[in-house]
Formats: sequence, structure tokens, C-alpha cells
Amino acid sequence: MLSRLSRYLPILDWGRRYDGGDFSSDLIAALIVTIMLIPQSLAYALLAGLPPEAGIYASIVPILLYAVFGTSRALAVGPVAVVSLLTASAVGQVADQGTAGYAVAALTLALLSGGFLLLLGVFRLGFLANFLSHPVIAGFITASGILIATSQLKHILGIEASGRTLIEMARGLLGSLGQTSWITAVIGVGATAFLFWVRKGMKPALLRLGLPPRLADVATKAGPVLAVVVTTAAVWAFGLDGRGVAIVGEVPQGLPPLTMPGLSPDLIAQLAVPAVLISIIGFVESVSVGQTLAAKKRQRIDPDQELIGLGAANLGAAFTGGYPVTGGFARSVVNFDAGAATPAAGAFTALGLALAAMALTPLVYFLPKATLAATIVVAVLSLVDFSILRRTWAYSRSDFAAVAATIVLTLVLGVEIGVASGVGLSVLLHLYKTSKPHVAEVGLVPGTQHFRNIDRHRVETDPGLLTLRPDESLYFVNARFLEDLVTDRIAGDTAIRDVVLMCSAINEIDFSALESLEALNRRLSDLGIGLHLSEVKGPVMDRLQSTHFLDAMTGRVFLSQYDAWCALRA
Repeated sequence: MLSRLSRYLPILDWGRRYDGGDFSSDLIAALIVTIMLIPQSLAYALLAGLPPEAGIYASIVPILLYAVFGTSRALAVGPVAVVSLLTASAVGQVADQGTAGYAVAALTLALLSGGFLLLLGVFRLGFLANFLSHPVIAGFITASGILIATSQLKHILGIEASGRTLIEMARGLLGSLGQTSWITAVIGVGATAFLFWVRKGMKPALLRLGLPPRLADVATKAGPVLAVVVTTAAVWAFGLDGRGVAIVGEVPQGLPPLTMPGLSPDLIAQLAVPAVLISIIGFVESVSVGQTLAAKKRQRIDPDQELIGLGAANLGAAFTGGYPVTGGFARSVVNFDAGAATPAAGAFTALGLALAAMALTPLVYFLPKATLAATIVVAVLSLVDFSILRRTWAYSRSDFAAVAATIVLTLVLGVEIGVASGVGLSVLLHLYKTSKPHVAEVGLVPGTQHFRNIDRHRVETDPGLLTLRPDESLYFVNARFLEDLVTDRIAGDTAIRDVVLMCSAINEIDFSALESLEALNRRLSDLGIGLHLSEVKGPVMDRLQSTHFLDAMTGRVFLSQYDAWCALRA
């Protein structure tokens, strides 16, 4: 009974073995991640167009729920850059930023996303995310990183600009450059430069000064907090908020409130598609990070249970003042490197953020928005990877076309069309590649019982025997392709008396393919040619035996291709 429950409540599994060593490791990791998340959560809320406290709220209850239902030991759940951008884009179409309707729509988006993820998890449909190819995901994230960084330039320069696409943003920025607040620009550019140095140069500098590696690592992770402290103190000390520097202002003090998403049919209809896209993108990013980190410790995660964990986290965000969340790359890597042993590290992080929400929010009143924008820019530029274009061009032109199209469409038409196009391109790419499967004509390797492609190996063939090996399952997309290929091959070749389909690579034959095989059998029968099968896999054979195809087939089914060769050759 307990083992069945632990399948859906992984906390019952790792919780039974939790000890003092795990506790100390998790506590240290939580301290480091909490320090990192305070400015990051505020920044991502700004990116999503929400009040800064929404970022803190979205990082408390969702983390606790993921610790109960998730399977990754190191994944850190909360607001992330790409999902924040998608949230702003989706919610901005149904309400204006700063209004109560905007916040309610963000809650509804989290509710729909959580419900969709939970539904996929309950029915164990995690495999659907595999239809989104990695090159397309990489292209979308690269384009999103560029859009996010560009959208934050207005905060760094202290100007008013808007736009959903790169062209609109660039036009808005160029048109407002004359209104630049130079004090804000000094803060924003200075904070950005400092944060880049923190990422690359701070740790080596501290090590050269003689700090222990562990302490140098913690100090580097806390670098963004130093930027927050220094710029906030400068604004407060010199009264820069009265000289054009935009600040965070008052942040409510206290734990996340209980909130109610909007449930009007019109709002749900408007947000349903964006919620599905956010769920898929978030799940793919989260599972990729979780699997990578788990593999480093020879652990594994359950993608279907991850759907339930992320679904529960998003539902928690919907009812506690947050917005859609997922597993973040940067924070998860920090959590892993800091020594997190179990999901309890996430729970401790949530407690740390709760304490910050109750006690530290008055301290960020004078925090300049330019500093938060700098935090976002430095974080997202690490996501930009144009090398994916070079690598796909060298390996597969069709993959390159999908990546390039995703990047261009996202930058020019916006993130919704970009991500929708990415999903569509992934599916179309799969259908295109499987619609024309590789089909090899094979012959016997001399002195063996092995059969190989006649175009690649020196093999024995029989003029009267045509053996074809389809290297793909047969289904509605490619069924006619095989039928036409066989027809074209035998046209004009009067020596052929038998055709053998070597089925060693076929894992599935759907009904459309079955009908195509029946048509091929009749066509060959009219020509006096026998149709045979060899090396049919058990599950495929079970399906064929439930039909009349084998009875109507003019030829035989052979256990091996060598048996067919011996029986049918001249």
C-alpha cells in the first residue's frame, strides 16, 4: 500500500530515509538558493508585468507542493524568464498591466496551466512533450532571450517604450532615446556590468585573495544581492527616486494571500491556448534540467509524475497570488551545486522566502527597477545560443530550417506565434521525416546469414527475388510511399517473381498501412508475384493475425530473412 502511495507521493519514499546528513546539505543549499531567489523573483515578476511581490508568492507554496509531488532531488521550481515573458504576452492581450484584471488573469493562467499539466500526468501523457524537438526548443529559447533582454532596456535607460516583437521594441527604444534618464542609465549599465563580472570574474578574484572555494562560491551566488543592496542604498541616500529613477516602491509585507482565479468562460477561452503552450514549454524545460541533474548522481525522474508535481505547483500559485511556474535552469543548477540532497531543500527555500516576505520587503522600497532589469538581462543572455544554427546546418538542413524559422517568427511576430510555430514545426518535421522512410534493398553478405544494403555492401542477390527493408514503422503518413516504391521497383523488371518485406525495423503497422499492404498484395498477385514477410516482431504479428491479411497474402511469413532467402532463391 505504501509503495503504491509513494508512486504518487514521492515524499513518502525519500522521506523515510531522510537523516541528519541530508538535513544539513539541504539547509546549506536552501540558504544559497534563497539569497539568489530574492532579487530574481522580484525581477521575473517585473518581466511578467506583475507587482514584485507576485514573484515571491510564486516561489513559496509552489515549491512546497513540488517537494511533495515531484521526483527530482535538485529541481528548483518557481518563476523563470521564458514563462514570465509568455505570461506577460498572454495576459497583456486580455487586460492592461497594473489593473486588478491583469493579476486575476495571471492567476487564471496558472490555474489552467496547472490543470492541464495535472491532466497529462494522471493519464500518463508525458510522452506528448517529445513532439517538441530540442532544436526548435533551443531556437525558441534563444529568440525569447533576445526579446526579454531587449524588453528590459527601457528600465535600464529609464525611458518609456513598449512592443511585443523585436521590431516594435527597437522602434520604441530608438524613438525614446532622447528621454533617457542618465542617472538611471548609470545605475542600470553599472549593475549589468557588475553582474556579468560576478558570473565570470568574481569567484577567481576571491580565490586569488585567499578565500576558501566553498566560501568564494557562496559569495559569488550572493553577488546579485550585493548589487541590490548597493543600488538601493544609493537611491535612498541621495534621493534619486526624486530625480527620475524608477523604484519598486511599497511591497506588501506578509505571507502569500489566498486568491481566487477568474473563472469566466470568456477569460478561460482567451487563455486556454496560451496555458497549453506555457505548460508544454515549461514541462520540457523542467524535465530537461531535472533529467540532466539526476543523471549526474545516477538517479532518475519520472516524467509523468513530474507533470503532477508541476501541475500541483501551478495550482498552488493560482490560489496564493502567483503566476505560472516551472523548474528553472539557473536556480536548479545552483541548488544542485550547493549540495541539495532531497526535495526538502526546496521546502527550506520556501520557508526562507516566506521569512523574507514577512520581514525584508520594506527594505526593497528604494530598489531601482534598473537593477532588477539588469538581473534579468544577465540571466537570460546565458540562454541565447546561436551555435544551434551552425550545428543544425552542419548536421541536418531540415532541423536548421525549423530552428531558423522558429527564431525569426518569434522575434518578428511575437512569442505566442513563435512557440505555436515551434510546436507545429516539430510535428511537421516528424511527419516529413517519417513520410519518406529509408527503404533499403538488401542482399546476403557472403559466408554469413546477414543481409545488408546492396548500395553499401558487396552482397549476393537473386534476380527473381526482391527484398526490401523499410527502416520505419508503417502508418498512415508513409503507407502509400512504400506501396508506390515497390510498384516502381518491379515495373519493367519481369525477372522478379517474389517480393519480401524484411520487417526487422517495423514496430507498428496501423490500419491505413494494413490496407496499403492488402492493396499491394492484390497488385502483385495480379502480376504473378508473391508477397512475403520476414522477421516480423511479435506485437506486430499479433495484430496481423487478428486480421484476414495473412490468409489472403500470396506468400509466406518467415522467421528470418535467411530462411526466406533459402526458400525463395532460384
